[in-house]
Amino acid sequence: MPSIYQLKPAFQRLLRPLTHALARAGVTANQVTTAAVLLSFATGWCVWQFPAERWPWLLVPVFLFVRIALNAIDGMLAREHGQKSRLGALLNELGDVLSDAALYLPFSVLPAISPMLVVLIVLLATISEMTGVVAIQIGASRRYDGPMGKSDRAFVFGALGLALGMGVAPGGWINWLLGVVLALLVLTTLNRARKALVENA
Repeated sequence: MPSIYQLKPAFQRLLRPLTHALARAGVTANQVTTAAVLLSFATGWCVWQFPAERWPWLLVPVFLFVRIALNAIDGMLAREHGQKSRLGALLNELGDVLSDAALYLPFSVLPAISPMLVVLIVLLATISEMTGVVAIQIGASRRYDGPMGKSDRAFVFGALGLALGMGVAPGGWINWLLGVVLALLVLTTLNRARKALVENA
């Protein structure tokens, strides 16, 4: 199923010169991964502490774009500059789910939002990523299938943060949007499991 993840090769081409420069400067993939996680927590903390202000919400789309770039860079540093490691693989997978939790759970502080929906989205996001990783254990490749992968979630929450930061009043429409995200996460998990089983058949 279609996913923003399919745009990753084009995005990587744009970032490749910067990645080469970072490699020459001695920056490692693990340092980039760690920086992405720490910045995720910092951004989430700002939203959590100042939900009534507009500026923290505007930070969300800006940082989510930066996070996607950092994730692409750490992958290229690992693959193209001989920095692959077991620690790096562990940091990459754990970093993704920790960053999602740090960035998305603070949305639950909005009075108009159902906290349970936000928690369920974070939980299902973790399960969908775990499904993608477990595919390796049954002999398939790491599955990144959509329709609600990491990049897709970043787009939705980034757009939501931008809307709130621009002064759009929160309301019941947000819960409808989150309900759609939740349903698509269920579909994503099933899709990844199915594709893994078919690949390994």
